[in-house]
Amino acid sequence: MAPPMSASEFLDALRDEGVTVVEVGDWQDHNRNHKGPWGPVHGVMIHHTVTRGSERTVDLCRDGHPDLPGPLCHGVITKDGRVHLVGYGRANHAGLGDDEVLRAVIAEKGLPPDNEANTDGNRHFYGFECENLGDGEDPWPDEQLEAMVRAAAALCRRHGWTERSVIGHLEWQPGKVDPRGVSMRSLRERVRERLQE
Repeated sequence: MAPPMSASEFLDALRDEGVTVVEVGDWQDHNRNHKGPWGPVHGVMIHHTVTRGSERTVDLCRDGHPDLPGPLCHGVITKDGRVHLVGYGRANHAGLGDDEVLRAVIAEKGLPPDNEANTDGNRHFYGFECENLGDGEDPWPDEQLEAMVRAAAALCRRHGWTERSVIGHLEWQPGKVDPRGVSMRSLRERVRERLQE
C-alpha cells in the first residue's frame, strides 16, 4: 500500500526525472477529495484528450465540463513535451474499472482482460492526459512520448514500482481506447529502460 506523495514531492519527482513542468494556478489544492478518498495509490494511468490545441486542452483538463468536473487528471502532457500540472489529489480521470486489473497492477503482473467496471480508479491511480485527437491518425511527437515515459518513470521510481504499474485507460475500463495510437507495451518497455538508468 502506497500513500500518495505530497504535492511538493510529486513536483520534485517529475523535475528530478527531467520533465519540463508548468504549474497551473492552484494545482496543489485543486482536487475532488470531497467525493471520496485518494489513495492508496498503485499506479499511473495514461489517457488521450480527444482535443486539439494545448491551451484549450489544459483548460479543459483543469476545469472539466458540466458532466464531469475537473480536474480530469494530475498532469496534461502537451505535444511539445511539457507537463502542465492542473490538479493534485482525487481527479476525475480513471472512473470505474476492473478489480482484477487493479490486483494485477498491485502485484506487478501481466494484465488480464478488462471486462468489469466495479472498482474506483480515481482513488488508486495517478493520471496523465495526453493531448491527442485519439483518432489513430493524430501524431504522437517524440517530445510528447518522451515526456510520457519520464513522467511515468518519475512516479514509479519514487514509489519503487516497476513499469508494470503503468497502464492505459483502455486496459482499465471496458470500452475505452485511450491512448489510441500508442502501444502500452512499448511505452512500458521504455519506462523499464528509463528506470534502469
